[in-house]
Amino acid sequence: MTDTAPKIPAPIRSQKLQHEPVKQLGPLRQAVTQHIRTLQVDYLNDRSHAVQALARLRRGVGRQATEMPDLWGLVGVEQFHEVRFTQRQAPAGEAEALRAERAAHVAVTLWALHQQSNRTKRMHVADGPSMGAAVRRLMSGTDSDEPIRKRLVRAGTATTLEVMAQRLRDLVVLLRTAEVPLDYGLLAEQLDTWQKPGGPSQVRQAWGRSFHAYRPPASSTAKGGDVPAVQPETAANEMRENA
Repeated sequence: MTDTAPKIPAPIRSQKLQHEPVKQLGPLRQAVTQHIRTLQVDYLNDRSHAVQALARLRRGVGRQATEMPDLWGLVGVEQFHEVRFTQRQAPAGEAEALRAERAAHVAVTLWALHQQSNRTKRMHVADGPSMGAAVRRLMSGTDSDEPIRKRLVRAGTATTLEVMAQRLRDLVVLLRTAEVPLDYGLLAEQLDTWQKPGGPSQVRQAWGRSFHAYRPPASSTAKGGDVPAVQPETAANEMRENA
């Protein structure tokens, strides 16, 4: 008797992926990503504890973490230490813990501002756009783009984390209006890097690269949308020169 049953091809792609290394996120990025994801799901489902938590978090925008004991337990710092433990890393030293606390505070409070009143779309997207790419997405290729680009440049040339947070707030308000999401786990990681020696330059370069590498989705291009005409390395160079 002939077997006429269709043969199912071997899952070649899956077999290949099994041997590909899985990128492990840094403890701060992983902690902030997990923390925001939990809050975001509950907020989108209109759960009262999440609505209240975001209202409290928004009061911390632009303020130092040490000024806001009311936010202890709301910015993901506990998760940061837990992730380090599960990754079998040594306990964070005082300087590292302080950097992480400040970075998480800025990132999570800005997300709370970004998500405000939006119960249909996620404004934090893991592996989503970085700050440079998100700002580029706001630009339409008209004269109105220049003030937006200058806001990114000003954020990149901030000299203190407090000034950085205030300038990022202005950008987040624009992103909220346009419903452009951001990877806040990545932002927290970059703000942690920013506080290290040589960190501001690394962050400016990362924002500049993502700004110039952004391309609109194919659907936008098909409708006539083009990538704004910005000279190569313009934003990155300005941030470096004004630092």
